[in-house]
Amino acid sequence: PPILLLDEATSALDTETERDIQDSLRLMGQGRTVITIAHRLSTIVDSDVIVVLEQGHIVEQGTHEVLLARDGRYAHMWQRQQAGDEDEVAA
Repeated sequence: PPILLLDEATSALDTETERDIQDSLRLMGQGRTVITIAHRLSTIVDSDVIVVLEQGHIVEQGTHEVLLARDGRYAHMWQRQQAGDEDEVAA
């Protein structure tokens, strides 16, 4: 299919298994549009465009690097997840 939709595809996996699955999904996604829904931001770091939604509205969009540099909602979620508060961010 030309579009691949992934909804929390790796949310219940450990880090090593997540990495293996992400590598496989990256290969499957070549030549396709991949839409990934994720709370675990590590799964979307390499995305061409990240869209941050809040209450159904787009509040930010850009690459991982651009969004971190803006120091907005995405950057704060990223910092909290890197500190180990993943459960709190996803709530």
